[in-house]
Amino acid sequence: MDAPLNTRRMAVIMARRVLTNRWASEQWEAKGAVLDDTGEAATPGGQLIVTHADGEDYLFRGLTVKLEREEAEGYYLNLTSDAPKFFVLWRMREARATPEHVTVSYNEGTRWADGGEQVDGVPLPLELTPWMADFVDRHYKPEPKKPGRYASNKDRTLPDPG
Repeated sequence: MDAPLNTRRMAVIMARRVLTNRWASEQWEAKGAVLDDTGEAATPGGQLIVTHADGEDYLFRGLTVKLEREEAEGYYLNLTSDAPKFFVLWRMREARATPEHVTVSYNEGTRWADGGEQVDGVPLPLELTPWMADFVDRHYKPEPKKPGRYASNKDRTLPDPG
């Protein structure tokens, strides 16, 4: 069965780095995201893909990014930024950082972070750009600009102070 046109199946790479400090022994972060068109089942605990001298990288399959009309402005803001991002919300599960939600909406990613969630922004996979741009073209309608409070100051004379 084909996925709906407004969804893409993704995989996220999470990196664990060993730290040598007295407050923490390791640090986790999202390292990247890739399209997951393999059809393989989700990997709840992640799949070890690389071991480094200072840690490991794990691949988590089966995440879905979905475009929603009410987030069209957030997609527009992300696409027009200097460095478009793919946002990953993750939580610690059984001593491993596990991605739980993903989005390409700048607004939604910011709301997650403002709400106290652990959110990392990784570079937006280039393959998602045309898909997002098409959605934005069809669904994003910028709010008409309202005149500013002082927009007509040119025509206004100031009272004499004295």
